[in-house]
Amino acid sequence: MAMQLEQQHEEVQEDFGPLAIGKLEANGISSNDVKKLEEHGYHTVEAVAYATKKELCNIKGISDAKADKIKNEAMKLVPMGFTTATQFHQQRSEIIQVTTGSKELDKLLQGGIETGSITEIFGEFRTGKTQICHTMAVTCQLPIDNGGGEGKCLYIDTEGTFRPERLLAVAERYNLNGSDVLDNVAYARAYNSDHQTQLLMQAAAMMSESRYALLIVDSATALYRTDYSGRGELSARQMHLARFLRTLLRLADEYGVAIVITNQVVAQVDGAAMFTADPKKPIGGNIMAHASTTRLYLRKGRGETRICKIYDSPCLPESEAMFAILKDGVGDPKD
Repeated sequence: MAMQLEQQHEEVQEDFGPLAIGKLEANGISSNDVKKLEEHGYHTVEAVAYATKKELCNIKGISDAKADKIKNEAMKLVPMGFTTATQFHQQRSEIIQVTTGSKELDKLLQGGIETGSITEIFGEFRTGKTQICHTMAVTCQLPIDNGGGEGKCLYIDTEGTFRPERLLAVAERYNLNGSDVLDNVAYARAYNSDHQTQLLMQAAAMMSESRYALLIVDSATALYRTDYSGRGELSARQMHLARFLRTLLRLADEYGVAIVITNQVVAQVDGAAMFTADPKKPIGGNIMAHASTTRLYLRKGRGETRICKIYDSPCLPESEAMFAILKDGVGDPKD
């Protein structure tokens, strides 16, 4: 199955995928400079075009003049100007959506989790955040006609909650070969917030070599809560988190992958909490809120049921759906 996925998309990527960094060589950039860019995590022409001149100048051996030349050549290959809303609407209509495993949840999201953007799932413990991530690590490998993304999955785990057994149970539900499904999931455990960011550099390298449909970070904020403490370090924490989220957004833009991040909540203990029905709010502040395209709030229901609410989205109405956590992953509640 892993081989099939790669063969299927080898030709497709030539036309639609990101441009390999090697294309710059044909435009007058020396192979030595291309190699330097690659060593610093720039694996595609898009990555170079989206980078600032300051970031390119930070690479040893790349001067101001050279950075200008590289930027100009990259911008010739990557369309970065204005386009009509008609053209953009056409591009949006081609976006693939990955199923969550629950028909009700997919209906709420008008098809599933959108590729090319960041979806944030937050809620307190035992609300199904990690279960949705496990289910989607399998569903993203399904054919596009079946609600999948026909690609592999990258899973960054910061809390040690990744369980391959869950993936096997979901694979069985979709009649997929268990060992192939596990081979198509690249897993990494992040041990601190710096390591978490470094893993994204490795993820970019992997995405440039093979087709990935989904990148999961579970949870994006857990390590920040312990690596930075108190108000004195709040500014540094938010800056680091902003850089991490910016890198995620760049990966979504470059490779068109769906990005799912989970977030924890904090209880409000100030005076305002007395007047709110639910005194819990997601951590990460405004930086997290602005970086996520769609925000989903999960809360507990009765028994195995959970409720998902659209908390923020540029195009989805604010409404709720009920789903269930079953033996074979996330599904619909049984009446």
